[in-house]
Amino acid sequence: MSTRIETRMATLKAAGRSGLIPFVTAGDPHPDWMADVLHALVDGGADVLELGMPFSDPMADGPVIQKSSERALARGMTLDRTLAIVRAFRERDTTTPIVLMGYLNPVEYYGWERFAAQAKAAGVDGLLVVDCPPEEADSIRPVLAQHGLDQIFLASPTTTDARLAAMGELAQGYVYYVSFAGITGADLLVMADVGAKLESLRRKIRVPIAVGFGVKTAEQAAALAPQADAVVVGSALVEHLAAATSSADAAARARDFLQPLRRAMDAACTTETA
Repeated sequence: MSTRIETRMATLKAAGRSGLIPFVTAGDPHPDWMADVLHALVDGGADVLELGMPFSDPMADGPVIQKSSERALARGMTLDRTLAIVRAFRERDTTTPIVLMGYLNPVEYYGWERFAAQAKAAGVDGLLVVDCPPEEADSIRPVLAQHGLDQIFLASPTTTDARLAAMGELAQGYVYYVSFAGITGADLLVMADVGAKLESLRRKIRVPIAVGFGVKTAEQAAALAPQADAVVVGSALVEHLAAATSSADAAARARDFLQPLRRAMDAACTTETA
């Protein structure tokens, strides 16, 4: 039976479109506004949603997402409240895939069996643990598989061939390709480098490849769309949402930010196939 992520990625491929995957931090700009923000992102063109689990030491993230986690934690965000956001979203949307993204420590403390069972019950489809590479996933993978959760892996320009081979065997849903070695939000995206790397990755990895880190504008998203199975945008969106003053304002900001990216990506893919 196909998962929501597999179904969505297959639908995009059949339509000749690249997926748009926005990242937001659970609880930022405000815990009570998050379900509305997620719905607005879907209205704006999101195909998959990445929801960050706030953590006090997000080592792979740049200042924007670090501060976002700090704000969310200060407002009382926990894993339980993150799952509550997913449950609230699922009351109106049962088809858009949701991937939780974060770090090992909070989930280890929560307990993997408990986490996987409750995440699935809430409506989560996949999990991306930044600090858990494929060769360290043996203890986690069976628990996630038991509850039907896809394990999403990260690849980067410095990922070794051995790790890519392991990833090719284990990857589910999609692989998130980090477009450069660095932290989220940096200004280092080089399109030619990404295209060459994607060609190489596709020879090793059978699942779709989403590209992120450094994607901030509609122009950048459009340049990547014909090459990538999906494009991830995080820091620029998180920064845009930070100044929201109400749930309605946050939802409008989310929708307005994403729509130009969606239009530009679709236009680029249409041009490529014309």
